[in-house]
Order: sequence, then structure tokens, then C-alpha cells
Amino acid sequence: MEEQLAENVAAVQQQISEAAKRSGRDAADVCLVGVTKYVDVATTRALVAAGCQTLGENRPQVLWEKAGAMQDLGVHWHMIGHLQRNKVRRTVESTALIHSCDSLRLLKSIDDAGEQLGKSVDVLLEVNVSGETAKHGFSPDEIASVIEAVEPLGNLRVTGLMCMAGLSSGQQDVRREFDLLRELLESNRGNAPANVQLRELSMGMSRDFDVAIESGATLVRVGSSLFRGLR
Repeated sequence: MEEQLAENVAAVQQQISEAAKRSGRDAADVCLVGVTKYVDVATTRALVAAGCQTLGENRPQVLWEKAGAMQDLGVHWHMIGHLQRNKVRRTVESTALIHSCDSLRLLKSIDDAGEQLGKSVDVLLEVNVSGETAKHGFSPDEIASVIEAVEPLGNLRVTGLMCMAGLSSGQQDVRREFDLLRELLESNRGNAPANVQLRELSMGMSRDFDVAIESGATLVRVGSSLFRGLR
């Protein structure tokens, strides 16, 4: 398993490097977030040993369990799935970054948890760039007002934006959706308050992370490509 994982991590990093080169970027500016939602703790530990130090989980309870079981490895845990407000405090305790902030109520709850824990919490605003009704996230038109609304939240740092491409989107649509997220980040960067530092773009998964990098992604969330060939 360890050998297969090492090969898979190397192959994904090579794809990241090639996509960055095509777009005139430095591959070092793109962080691979290994998505471990379908594998157990032993396989997750092996992935870290294979060279993937930043991991993402979709389910808060699983993140808590794995973070507790792997404290010795110095993993940077990212919460990438939908987060309910009653699960905020334990998630804030365990994570370096929360990608999936999709409402002002959730942002306020995260800020409250940060105050209770005495820490500043880094988050991304999730944007529904495809317009699909089943997807979470702010609409693109809401981002400017959300950025204005988070200014009083002193235990929160908005470090960027996150999106998922539409499930039925073709390649041209995917590229357009990723470009929209980058344009939103660029257009809102100049007027942002001190606790909004728009520098990160979390977009792209196994099927489309190369396109995301070409559109400016700094964080790519890759799962299935890292676990190919494992029984």
C-alpha cells in the first residue's frame, strides 16, 4: 500500500507541476489537499508517510476522530464539507482551515468558537458558481456584502474563496466557473477589511484540478486519484 500511495502522490504532484507550468505559475504556489473521506486511519497515516501533509475531510466527526488518532504526525487538517453550527467548536479545535463557510450564521458561530478558544480561525467563503440549487454556498452577487458583514468578527480571518464545479458542467463550463471564482477574489481584494485577506482559491478535485490550477487555484482537493490501485 505504501508504495502505491507514494506513486499516486508523485503522479498527482507531477500533474500539478505540469498544469502550473502551462499557466506560467510556480507549482510551489499550489497546495495539494489529500481528501481522505473514504479511507480509514491506517490508510490516512500511510498517505501522510507518502508525502501528503495537508488533509481534508468532509464529515466533522470523522475529522475529529482522525485528528485525535494522528496527533503525532503534525497534519494540517482542512474541513472541506458542509459544516453545521452545532459541530463548529470541535471542528475549530482540530482544523487549520475551514473551506466550506456558506452562511453568515455559520461565520458568526465560528467567530464565537474562536473567541472561546482564544484563537483566530482561518476560513474560506464557499461560492455556488454553478448556480445548482442542490449546492451550498453564497451566490457570486453576495460576496461583496458578506465581506463587509464579517468585518466586526475579530476572531475570524477570511483568507479566500472556495467552490465546486457543477456536476453536469462540461470542460468549458468548468473553466468558466473557476475563472468566475478567481475574478470574484480579484475584484473584492482591494476593498476588503483587515480580517479579509483574499489570497487562497480552493477549487478543483480529481476530475478537474488541472483546469482549476490553470484558472488560479492555490488549493486543490484531490481524493480518488491518490488512492488508485488500492484494494
